Amino acid sequence: MTTRFHRGISVTAMAIAMAAQPVWAQADADNAGDDKVDFRLEEIIVSAQRRSESLQDVPVTVTAFGATEIEQAKIQQIDDIVTRTPGLSFDAFPSSQARLYIRGIGSSDRGAAGDPSAAVFLDDIYLGRPAAIAFDAFDVERIEVMKGPQGTLYGRNVVGGAINVITKKPDLDEASGALSATVGNYNRLDGAGYANIPLSEGKSALRISGSYRSHGGYVENLYLDQDVEDQDTLSGRLQFFAMPSEALSFLLTVDATRDRALAPANHVLELDTSNPLSNFYSQNFDPDVTYGSDPGYQNRDTYGIRAEISNDFSFGTLSFLGSYRDLDYSFRYDFDGGNPDPDSPGFNAVAVSGGNDEKAKMSSQEVRLSALPESKVSWVVGLYHYAHDVDRSDILELDSFLIAPIPLTEKFVADASLDSYAAFGDATVPVGERWSVFAGLRYSRDKKTQRAYNTDSMAPLRADEFYDVTAEKSFDDWTYRMGVEFEATPDHMFYASISRGYKSGGFNDTASNAVGAATPFEAETAVQYEIGQKSTFLDGSLIWNNTLYYMDYSNLQTGQTVDGKSITSNAGKAHIKGFETQLTANVSEGLYLSFAYAYTDAIFDEFVENEVDYSGNRISRSPKHKLTVSPSYTTNLPGLGADLTFAVDYRYASKIFDDNSNLPPEFRDPTHFVDARIILDGFSNGMSLSIWGKNLTDERTRTFQGGFLGANFGAFSPPMTFGATLGLKF
Repeated sequence: MTTRFHRGISVTAMAIAMAAQPVWAQADADNAGDDKVDFRLEEIIVSAQRRSESLQDVPVTVTAFGATEIEQAKIQQIDDIVTRTPGLSFDAFPSSQARLYIRGIGSSDRGAAGDPSAAVFLDDIYLGRPAAIAFDAFDVERIEVMKGPQGTLYGRNVVGGAINVITKKPDLDEASGALSATVGNYNRLDGAGYANIPLSEGKSALRISGSYRSHGGYVENLYLDQDVEDQDTLSGRLQFFAMPSEALSFLLTVDATRDRALAPANHVLELDTSNPLSNFYSQNFDPDVTYGSDPGYQNRDTYGIRAEISNDFSFGTLSFLGSYRDLDYSFRYDFDGGNPDPDSPGFNAVAVSGGNDEKAKMSSQEVRLSALPESKVSWVVGLYHYAHDVDRSDILELDSFLIAPIPLTEKFVADASLDSYAAFGDATVPVGERWSVFAGLRYSRDKKTQRAYNTDSMAPLRADEFYDVTAEKSFDDWTYRMGVEFEATPDHMFYASISRGYKSGGFNDTASNAVGAATPFEAETAVQYEIGQKSTFLDGSLIWNNTLYYMDYSNLQTGQTVDGKSITSNAGKAHIKGFETQLTANVSEGLYLSFAYAYTDAIFDEFVENEVDYSGNRISRSPKHKLTVSPSYTTNLPGLGADLTFAVDYRYASKIFDDNSNLPPEFRDPTHFVDARIILDGFSNGMSLSIWGKNLTDERTRTFQGGFLGANFGAFSPPMTFGATLGLKF
């Protein structure tokens, strides 16, 4: 049995690393003879506008994580990014299917004919299925979180925002490599490494990267006498880069991930006393224990191929970006977290289980022509195509003598296809020495087809009838952005913008009847008004950025779990208003502080569903307040020639609702998470040692919950974890 480390470590701290990493550079050559120290923060380069720019020069709200921060803070998976980004929230059911919300906009629709409202891109490639977000953030250059509608610059149009993960590319000039190994509680064993190999006298190079992540189960199943919620993930990436001439470049990438885990540990939480079945459940609020009758599984295999070709001409750069991705995903688990033994404390007379099977094939092609870096006017025009075919099953298994004398199985099957085309353009034009205007326009057309049926079921448990329906519909829209930026001084930039985002409609694949399966939900749109300021103070040692925004949200697609079915419908209107601030500073030699806060007020203006008026309620899964604070201190150890860093990360999120009714029990209390690390870097010819801990106060918040058959079922976040990582660079 896995050794357990229970709560009892208390850390009083302030929290989390954001957009820049501290650099305490010594004086340059001009100051070699004096004791002056340069406290300027490192410049962060981002590609949020499809060109390399300083973060401080981009008229877009972006949170960026650099390679050093990703490595030191052990940012490995999508939820690590979410917890460190104000204005971004995360939900998963189960943990291998991410549901992202940016500035209150997100989607719980994981159906075969649905789309995320907040998207993830891997090296500019759209990951169109929630289960395809399976990358491991190893050998990564940076991660950019772009907030607000995207589309005039990025391939697939999204409404709420986008996360773009940019991997490190092969280096033509220098052979290099790195290895790291991690051990920790819950039998954690991780390893990662890369090798960069120049070829052909600086004309080409290979980069090979790989990682392995594993830990034992976080939750003890007392009924089965084993632990669940474990991890066993193997990821690899091979890149070949060639530059036959100064104008022509080619990059080919192949990546793959194999993910295996036991199922999440569900619990019976609050009971619905209005339902007679509530009398036949045993409640369990202990996040460390479950009693499920089956350990379940989460299996995922995904791979992708990406090719990018660019050529510089006298008038601009012509680029082609193409990709293919394959996903094979399956999970099963015990929804109620109980068992059929009357003597067990987890006895449930109603046994509910099930899961999903999904196979998906995704491809995209993008051709774009953009301005050369030295051009005074920055512009890009392009054509984009994305397609996927998804075969998805949603399975429910019900075993209870109270309902039927034999176990019953219901299976919703959806076979869906999407064909999406777009044309886009965007430009930034200087007007005088300090002013610039920017504008972009995009036309998108999406055609969706779905065959949905439940005729393979033993009985229509969640549906009203058996059906087999094929439906098709096309959606199209024009989206845009426009704005102005003003450079008051080289250190202070102000901007104002209007942007419109669109997400196509789709079909429900767990509908109650044939009419519901054939009736599409409509496309949603959002118009965002934003003003922002980006400033650098004290000779570059302090950066303070602020953003105010207001968003009109129409026909928003909102999803709820109704009687065990995930149903997406359109609300009429909503508004979202917010404020975000981010400050980073080198306070003194070795002392660094990062602070970020987001206020998000997301409210339904018009929303009536099933004759219930939700107008005035908060949009689900959107905390009003989110705060991250991260102090760190670095000192040099002359005897070792190494740097010693102490860092603490604190993050806070206010209460959220899991249901649009805003009524208990689908409610989550405010959360407080604390991480910390001690890093010894640069000793013994490139070695580093990190002693780290995550969730040191053992905060166990609910990560998912939903009501069905008389009970509220839910799961909890991981417990406190800690370990040590040894790294070597050569």
